[in-house]
Amino acid sequence: MNNDELKSVLELDGEERYDYFLSQVIEEREIWILVNAENRFLKIVSEDGEVEHLPVWPSEAFAAEYGKGSEDLAPKSISVPDFFRKWVPGLTKDGLDVGVFPGLDGTLWITEPEELKRDIQDELSSF
Repeated sequence: MNNDELKSVLELDGEERYDYFLSQVIEEREIWILVNAENRFLKIVSEDGEVEHLPVWPSEAFAAEYGKGSEDLAPKSISVPDFFRKWVPGLTKDGLDVGVFPGLDGTLWITEPEELKRDIQDELSSF
């Protein structure tokens, strides 16, 4: 994916990026996160401390673009089965939401892990 393609997808609104995310995850069967040198995942907390979320991306290129400028963050893939089996229960237990595909404008779709799992499963069943 070249820079123009990357930028055009990142400029989509939150709902369009969510749909793009779902289609790519179905196609590639993986979700991307950012981790630091200690293999700890990036967690973002809102300014008021009310919302904590795990940002996720549909590909390594988008995760890497988001992590640019931070030498400590690297993209890491999670297979869809691992996300369902390990991450969804863990995130739910920890009270973390999922921030799907942050855009250039700073917007993103925040959802509960179980809801994202259902959306991916719905897409898989119609694939």
